[in-house]
Amino acid sequence: MNVSLLDGWFPWTVQLAAAAALLVAVGWRDRRWRLRRAPVAIGAGVLLSVGLGLLAVTAGGITDPLPLGLWLWLGAAVTALVVLVLGWRGARWWHRGLAPVAALLAVVSGANALNASTGYFPTLDDAIGELSGTPLPQQVTLDQLGSLTGRTSTGRIVQVDIPDTASGFSHRQELVYLPPAWFRSKARPKLPVLEMIGGEYAAPDNWVRAGNAVQTADAYAAAHGGYAPVLVFTDATGGFKVDTECVDGPNGNAEDHLVKDIPPYVEKTFGTATDPHKWGVVGWSMGGTCAIDLTVEHPDVFSHFEDISGDLGPNTGDKQQTIDKLYGGNAAAWAAHDPLTVLAHHPKYKNTSGWFESGDQEGNHIEQGRQLSAAARKDGIRTQQTVQPGRHVWQFAAGAFAEALPWLAQQLGTPGPHQGQSPGAPPPKPAGNTGAPVTPTR
Repeated sequence: MNVSLLDGWFPWTVQLAAAAALLVAVGWRDRRWRLRRAPVAIGAGVLLSVGLGLLAVTAGGITDPLPLGLWLWLGAAVTALVVLVLGWRGARWWHRGLAPVAALLAVVSGANALNASTGYFPTLDDAIGELSGTPLPQQVTLDQLGSLTGRTSTGRIVQVDIPDTASGFSHRQELVYLPPAWFRSKARPKLPVLEMIGGEYAAPDNWVRAGNAVQTADAYAAAHGGYAPVLVFTDATGGFKVDTECVDGPNGNAEDHLVKDIPPYVEKTFGTATDPHKWGVVGWSMGGTCAIDLTVEHPDVFSHFEDISGDLGPNTGDKQQTIDKLYGGNAAAWAAHDPLTVLAHHPKYKNTSGWFESGDQEGNHIEQGRQLSAAARKDGIRTQQTVQPGRHVWQFAAGAFAEALPWLAQQLGTPGPHQGQSPGAPPPKPAGNTGAPVTPTR
């Protein structure tokens, strides 16, 4: 069911059906209903919706602004249920029957308004697959890998359960992409690796379903003799509603998992490269913040990163709120994970590089990327910052990764035919780029 949830006929159809069902459920009815009970029901629905919204923001700890459409459709759903209760007596069967239908359709419309603001599920098939746990295309089991050799035009995805020996971090099952060249013989090539980290509200397969990362890697491999980096789709949060910012703290030792659990397991299980100069991190939103943070803190593990629309540093609000929530009140831990602080006190990095990318509708991320890029360059890290048309959605992240992958692959020393820039060379700079945001065309 490759039906778009972001635009097109389906979202509009559901919204129109929800509005129509609500209008019929309210109905014209008698004079008393129209002048007294209906206004009371609608007013009560609006007040309850506002109350639920305030509760979600305050008690739920929501810091990022949520789309207006979510609140409007939440209000419609609550209003439909209030109309059902207050208008039950004397209502026709269709009034009673359509009220819960209106509420359900309004909830679906509100959920999709939230989805459209982030791009998590581009199609109906993606949403069903995520919610039902349907295996991804090209997915195989770990047991099947041993028998898979020979030429293939596409890579494979393997679901793995990485032991939390070093971290104790309670995480979900993660995924590993292996490019076509990995399958050509029993002697597996020692390929470089990219850890892929998603946003705050994330699942390990977001980079696959919404970020188009596997198709991007397959396309790169097709143009480079079947070679591409191994991609590890990580779980940096341990749950959809958990915000770790990839640090060790009250929400679990996410940092230790990404640094101490994943690399040894991937190197041993898939025979990948072990040199830190052949390991990198790619992240979007919270994951973008993680990408630079992990690289500057752990140059013995990672040497290259792509920060897509990340923040200036790990945060869950202002500085004090971040110290309290992320680090259990430990201000020294905040300083140890603040990229600008780390860069200011670290010896110059060697053979380290980073790519910052933001959408032209993301003013804060552009400015924060500029600050981080300048600080990183001052400390010996080769950086590039680009600004492309777009906003803070997964579809922008997908395009940013596709744009940066050829550069990342060369920085990592990926085998295969390359043209132009040699591995380890500084990032290519568009004409006139001095580290300030630029806007090349896609």
